[in-house]
Amino acid sequence: MHALHPNEFTGRLARERKLVQAMIAVYCRDAHGSRVLCTSCAELAAYADQRLARCPFGAEKPTCAKCTVHCYRGDMRERVRQVMRRSGPKMLLHHPWLAFLHEVVDVRRPTPELAKKRATN
Repeated sequence: MHALHPNEFTGRLARERKLVQAMIAVYCRDAHGSRVLCTSCAELAAYADQRLARCPFGAEKPTCAKCTVHCYRGDMRERVRQVMRRSGPKMLLHHPWLAFLHEVVDVRRPTPELAKKRATN
């Protein structure tokens, strides 16, 4: 599987990207008082895009909380946790449809099993 460019995201992955980008924007505006992403938040947004593009589940991706593969580096995982903790409750106000789809639809999706890699001799 090759990594997708963010412009190639469709369906579920496109919505997941939009959700993460929106959460980072809400967080940055609240925490840093910035209308455009500050350098730190822009770095996190780019990293999130990169990780989403390389998700081994592709379009079947579960929510990160239910995922069996934790693909974020420890420091970035902690930064995303902070973003979600602070912006999550505000998403209903700023992006109600994305919040609804995430909390009601995506959370109910089953977590797919990751195909085992075949051993090569």
